[in-house]
Amino acid sequence: MKKKERLRPWNIDTICHEGKSKTIINSATLKHEDAAASEGSEEAAINRLKDFVKKHNKTIRKFGMFQKPLDSQNFLLEHPFLVCEETANQLVLWCIDLAMEEKYDLMNHVSHQCIVMQFMLELAKSLKCDPRACVRPFFAKFMNPEPEYQKAFDDELSAFRDRIRARAKVRIEEAMMKLEEEEREKRLGPGGLDPVEVFDTLPPALQECFEKKDVEMLKTVLCGMDPKDAEYHMKRCVDSGLWVDNVNKEEDGEEDGKGTAESLTQPGQPTEGDVASQQFSDPIV
Repeated sequence: MKKKERLRPWNIDTICHEGKSKTIINSATLKHEDAAASEGSEEAAINRLKDFVKKHNKTIRKFGMFQKPLDSQNFLLEHPFLVCEETANQLVLWCIDLAMEEKYDLMNHVSHQCIVMQFMLELAKSLKCDPRACVRPFFAKFMNPEPEYQKAFDDELSAFRDRIRARAKVRIEEAMMKLEEEEREKRLGPGGLDPVEVFDTLPPALQECFEKKDVEMLKTVLCGMDPKDAEYHMKRCVDSGLWVDNVNKEEDGEEDGKGTAESLTQPGQPTEGDVASQQFSDPIV
């Protein structure tokens, strides 16, 4: 499922747009593509990409590193199976990974090869032929481009790089949110509350008590608070794990003189025996 989510949003169709030129036309889909689409579901397409990358990832990456158009042409003539949507999709994913790692120079280079592949596939669509037959025609045009064609390529490449950076930023934000949520889940106390969130909502005087882990100060502060407020905050401290009860309350009352302490406090507030029988817990794990 994780692999499926990773592959589905970042294919060439969702992140690339067709370049505008006299040659590249958004024509009808090829017959063999129609057949493939009718035969395979989205799951099947993902599996095809997974299998293709497993077999040819090293070759795809080698193509992605070429700098000279002539070298790219000769390599594709030697490896014609690379001229397909799967190669373009994998180059997109590689670009996103590089952007997330802030390897922008390499991302810019690989993105160029990705758009080369995309334009080649679009040429095959416009000519209604097998993409593998478009290697020589494409590079003949690409290495001696008309100004309009060159502008279309450069504009699409620039826009593609912007989209890659935007997608990488979203992926990083999602990863950070997931990490923060996992950390929060680990911090949750016995009552299901987050100690960090609870600590931030405490009155400053109570925060100081927990920061210093000073039981006597805590007793003094609680005795000076409204009983309902004191009860509310202490319950949240217990539910979040900021305040941990160590011993049985009945034993506390007998051993620590709970009855005497209660007479000195306001109703509803923790007594001296209660406070002595408990301990502080760090707000951040």
